Amino acid sequence: MAKKTKNTKDAKGWLEQANLLTEALPFMQRYDGEIVVIKFGGHAMGDEALAQSFARDIVLLKQSGINPVIVHGGGPQIAEMLARLNIKSRFANGLRITDAQTIDVVEMVLAGAINKQIVTALNNAGGLGIGISGKDGNMIIAEKTKIKKGAKAGAGNIEKAINLGFVGQPKTINTHILKAMMAPQMIPVIAPIATSKGGQTLNVNADTAAGAIAAALKAKRLLMLSDVAGVKDKKGKLLTGLTPTQARALIKSGVARDGMIPKLQTAIDAVKDGVEATVILDGRVPHSTLLELFTEHGAGTLIGKAGTGKV
Repeated sequence: MAKKTKNTKDAKGWLEQANLLTEALPFMQRYDGEIVVIKFGGHAMGDEALAQSFARDIVLLKQSGINPVIVHGGGPQIAEMLARLNIKSRFANGLRITDAQTIDVVEMVLAGAINKQIVTALNNAGGLGIGISGKDGNMIIAEKTKIKKGAKAGAGNIEKAINLGFVGQPKTINTHILKAMMAPQMIPVIAPIATSKGGQTLNVNADTAAGAIAAALKAKRLLMLSDVAGVKDKKGKLLTGLTPTQARALIKSGVARDGMIPKLQTAIDAVKDGVEATVILDGRVPHSTLLELFTEHGAGTLIGKAGTGKV
């Protein structure tokens, strides 16, 4: 009798799994043949179990007929290496100020250790990951980023320029390389290191790089995995859907701060430049990519035009 009970329980579990697969079918059909750019960042990359789970999810997307393109960050890993080398980290508007000494460390960590760790995880999961940086084949041509910050001066306000050093803003993306890599079932894994027209190495914010690549590829979705559940209002409540106008208002009002500023700006720009929608979600949640793409309610905050997804 005990054996029969165990088999009954197993059968129930298999049935639940089958039901989940059938429920995912319409969503899989929606993304069949489409490009999905996924920015992978935050502490999830440093968690071996989460990194392996992420790799299996990406291989599943590829096997399902989706074309995933991964752009990875590495902020915590870069910060750790800089601390070990006694190099102080400084930020402005959520962007790392990168001097000549720092850019060498950033390139070493991003294009070296982290990139190859993700590639190895994909290959171990049965995929065919190929790691490159934005410098390969001049895939990302960038120019130095120039930002201004308001500062009080007496009774009025002035703007002062902030020198971010070797930090770049993408100007052109060579999509031929990426499309050639996707054709034979490869999964591109891109380190956001770019080059200027003069051949200078520049550090590009991973969110910004992912947005520029997604726009150039006219991706169906841009998924930005990080260490946050999504975008929150001033009371700390998660916002599941925003239009670009609403996202701009959060930046202008100061509700969105620090690292959320470049994330939202990337989402706004990506949608404006042809990406159907961008989603900011928590990469620390197991299978968050699958939850977003293959379930009705998704995960995180979707930024898109009214009537798109959760907006």
